[in-house]
Amino acid sequence: MEKDGFSWWIRRIRRAQDLYDEFRIDHFRGFAGYWAVPSEARVAMVGRWKVGPGKSLFDAISRVIGKINIIAEDLGVITEDVVQLRKSIGAPGMAVLQFGFGSDADNPHLPHNHEHNQVVYPGTHDNDTVLKHLKITEEDDISWALIEAVLSSVARTAIIPMQDLLGLGNSARMNIPATQVILLQNE
Repeated sequence: MEKDGFSWWIRRIRRAQDLYDEFRIDHFRGFAGYWAVPSEARVAMVGRWKVGPGKSLFDAISRVIGKINIIAEDLGVITEDVVQLRKSIGAPGMAVLQFGFGSDADNPHLPHNHEHNQVVYPGTHDNDTVLKHLKITEEDDISWALIEAVLSSVARTAIIPMQDLLGLGNSARMNIPATQVILLQNE
């Protein structure tokens, strides 16, 4: 990709900027480093870590497009190189309130650890709804308590999934990662 000046990424980012004011790049950690698995491998355990394109990719994009407004999806096991890359390009990271509980006070998803340059959610499209995640009934008001916590965060942006605004349960879940549903069409 670097050999051709990251042209695929530049075209992709330019198109996204045509459509959206700001957009999220999933799996941002892959720009700092990624787990590479040979195509012939039967299991991912035979892979190895490789260095990602890093800041050179974002410098190339900036030279051609100018400033881009992205949200860096930096969830999961995030190493210091990922944090530094995100900060070096000025992209906000993410905090998900559902991930904040059941750990210690240093958990970055807890409201008192949020940062200004961050986007905070009660849960994402990959999570159960707040009601299902907390194993509570629709009569409880905890969904609104989490929504209020998100809206009270120091983070510059809050995103509330519609299913949490509506107080819906698991039937309203948007996505289950690593699964697919095959819809059969009646002919």
